[in-house]
Amino acid sequence: MPPQQLSELVADIEIREIRRRQIIYLPGDPGDRVFFINGGRVKCSKVSRDGKELTLAYRGAGQLFGELCVFEAQPREEMAEAMKNAIITELPAERMRELLLADAALAFKFAAIIGARRREMETKLEHLVFRDVHAKLAALLLDLGREYGVENDVGMQIGLKITHQEMANLIGSTRETISLTLAQFKKKNLLNLDGRSVVLLDLDGLQALT
Repeated sequence: MPPQQLSELVADIEIREIRRRQIIYLPGDPGDRVFFINGGRVKCSKVSRDGKELTLAYRGAGQLFGELCVFEAQPREEMAEAMKNAIITELPAERMRELLLADAALAFKFAAIIGARRREMETKLEHLVFRDVHAKLAALLLDLGREYGVENDVGMQIGLKITHQEMANLIGSTRETISLTLAQFKKKNLLNLDGRSVVLLDLDGLQALT
């Protein structure tokens, strides 16, 4: 957006600092704002009545979340939680809707984001239904490597601290199963573990499992 157009939004936005593990919204909360991440990391997830959690996505700096409220003012169906200290900008959904209706290029970019996220969810659903835990975990590790990977002398280190429980929530499994499967991958020299850090040693080997 042009600087002048951005300056006109100053009166409508709110910038907040969110502490790690702080809830941003819960299912049932009003869907009346779109959130932009200036820094940090946010987790969007679904939680069942018995406390089971399925992670829908992690969003980082430069990304937005809670965007579906632009299309319909329905209560939230998911939960959003800061996974590390974050700074977010909040914009009323109605104001965002006005911007999109007035700017075709902006609306197209917004639609492209929605489309990409739908494809991600379709792929995630396919994995949950049709793949076993080895294939799902291998695909997740490769995705994390592509997004957060840093090459080093031995392989690709995932530059994201992620727990076994978080991996389980991402692929619809359990922490115990993830720990066991990671140990099997390590035994096959597909990866190496150093605390919460994962180094991918054999990308082709992991790809073959998917």
